[in-house]
Amino acid sequence: MNSTDVCILIPTLNEAATIGQLIKDFKQEGFSNILVIDGNSKDGTGQIAEAEGAKVVMQTGKGKGQAMIQAFELIESPYIIMVDGDGTYLAREARSLLRPLLEDSADHVIGNRLENYSKGAFTRLNLVGNHLINMFFDVAYGVKLKDILSGYRAFTLESVKELELNKTGFEIETEISVECILKKQRVEEVPITYLPRSKKGATKLNPVKDGFRIGSTIYRLAKMHNPMFYFGIIGSIFILTGLFTGIFVVIEWWSRDITHNQLSVLTTLLIVFGLQMYIFGLLSDFILTLHRQTVRLIMEQNKQKK
Repeated sequence: MNSTDVCILIPTLNEAATIGQLIKDFKQEGFSNILVIDGNSKDGTGQIAEAEGAKVVMQTGKGKGQAMIQAFELIESPYIIMVDGDGTYLAREARSLLRPLLEDSADHVIGNRLENYSKGAFTRLNLVGNHLINMFFDVAYGVKLKDILSGYRAFTLESVKELELNKTGFEIETEISVECILKKQRVEEVPITYLPRSKKGATKLNPVKDGFRIGSTIYRLAKMHNPMFYFGIIGSIFILTGLFTGIFVVIEWWSRDITHNQLSVLTTLLIVFGLQMYIFGLLSDFILTLHRQTVRLIMEQNKQKK
């Protein structure tokens, strides 16, 4: 592999405190093809990156996701390493991410931060949130990945071209992970070091707001991969609500001889609607299974013709 075959992609927004050293570190590792896509930083991030020899492209929209989508359309190198510009990742570990791609054992490699993070790299809230989101992802997609929110990843150009990305914010890592699963790409995780963020650069991540958006992204995209999970949650919410109101109706009638006719009707409707969601999920799951079998048969026939 020639080092120019690897594009180091760094999305940035006000990372003047760390971008210069990060570019130097990658150059010391032999990587000269460095693309910085800058979200119109106000602190001179783009100028610093350009001075260090990186190619700088100004982002046309807003959000990390939009930056990634824009950058993927520009890159033509066979291999891509995506890394955050906040100095929390080590350039010397880039080759560990590339190795599975070069050995053709993976199409997409995720750097697992949770295996080796430094003290102070995660707040307690962030750490708990990461584990919960990863567990939610495992249940929704049936694929055990330990760190779907990692900002240090490696791709082949072919795998990137297959991805259909729409998210513009911090949900982009989640959407990339989901798309790789939906497109049947080979995903591998390698342990990496995760450092505390520089005190000179404030984080743009809101743990609660962005955590909710990431969780909702996992849920919404699951309807095309695991419809039973998607509709099952809706059904469970309605059934549990119906059971709650039903218990109230029974207690009132049993202890105080008070009937709640309207609430009884509502209870029935909630439970029936919840059961219908379960049935709809089962039917959708059955249709999806048939679709996958049909697609697999078509692919096998095409291979035989070739």
